[in-house]
Amino acid sequence: MQYGFEDLSIGLSAEYRKTVTETDVVLFAGLSGDNNPMHIDEEFARETRFGGRIIHGMLTASLLSTVIGTRMPGPGVIYMAQNLRFLKPVKIGDTVTASATVSELMPEKQRARLVTRCTVRGEAVIDGDALVWVPLRKA
Repeated sequence: MQYGFEDLSIGLSAEYRKTVTETDVVLFAGLSGDNNPMHIDEEFARETRFGGRIIHGMLTASLLSTVIGTRMPGPGVIYMAQNLRFLKPVKIGDTVTASATVSELMPEKQRARLVTRCTVRGEAVIDGDALVWVPLRKA
């Protein structure tokens, strides 16, 4: 659904779920240039405190852009800011639920503040907030 600014209300929320695959990690590494062995080298990563490879934090965080840009508020929204706190690692095969909830509306500038969160099996892996500009509903 596409929301116009006038459709938003405090507490309105949406989510997007994705199971992260090996292909997602390899493609993200290629696209971003982030070839940190924590993400792409199992032998290296096995010797770390995580005991194996972990997903790029920004790959997980990018799912927030998906929920905000396609679900709520949806097409036409413009990101202005995003704060992130990375809380726990995500592994290949984990299903991530990205959610956004309206926490503040600023009608004079058509802006909304959203509480953003990514979870795996109900546990937060990323917490944050976003500031977005939301277009008015199409007539």
